[in-house]
Amino acid sequence: MTGAPNLHRLASFVGDLGALLDATSDEAEILRDGEALLAGLIAHDDWLPEAYAQPSPARYQQYLLHCDSRERFSVVSFVWGPGQATPVHDHTVWGLVGVLRGAELSQGYRRDGDALVPHGPIHRLERGEVEAVSPTVGDVHRVTNAFDDRPSISIHVYGANIGAVRRATYDADGRPKPFVSGYSNDTLPNLWDRSKPVPAEAAP
Repeated sequence: MTGAPNLHRLASFVGDLGALLDATSDEAEILRDGEALLAGLIAHDDWLPEAYAQPSPARYQQYLLHCDSRERFSVVSFVWGPGQATPVHDHTVWGLVGVLRGAELSQGYRRDGDALVPHGPIHRLERGEVEAVSPTVGDVHRVTNAFDDRPSISIHVYGANIGAVRRATYDADGRPKPFVSGYSNDTLPNLWDRSKPVPAEAAP
């Protein structure tokens, strides 16, 4: 989307999710109620700044949009170039994934002895849909942009500062390789500038 984004949508989501985590530490409740909150956010495609929606030909991009001051959760935009995919990987914390633009393909994996094997069919997540990941509900998967000719963008929420979490990718034999993802950006959108809605004539 072009023009000034409606960042109040993201600011409201951040506030509502923080209030949810203040109210409960029960993961099932967080995933259920957080899913509804994220679905409400991605129902509108007029708030994500262009700087955090840019694909790269080299690899998918992971842009931090907000991190809770106590690192209880983080909000990230994942931008997939045409045909781009992750390796098989885990998260180690709860997470919610909602598609803002395009579509994603997700293949779950499970441990079978020493190996990791595909678990269930490939799931196509369409625009506006949300799914959960967690060690309790299924934490290892591989994600691919469903399109070979255009980018897709998904909004991810994790129960930690995900860019600083020590996680793992997995090779074809199920051997883990530790990694810390970091982020693709070093600036954040300013969610808290409330001067923008003030009419110019009312400004001092």
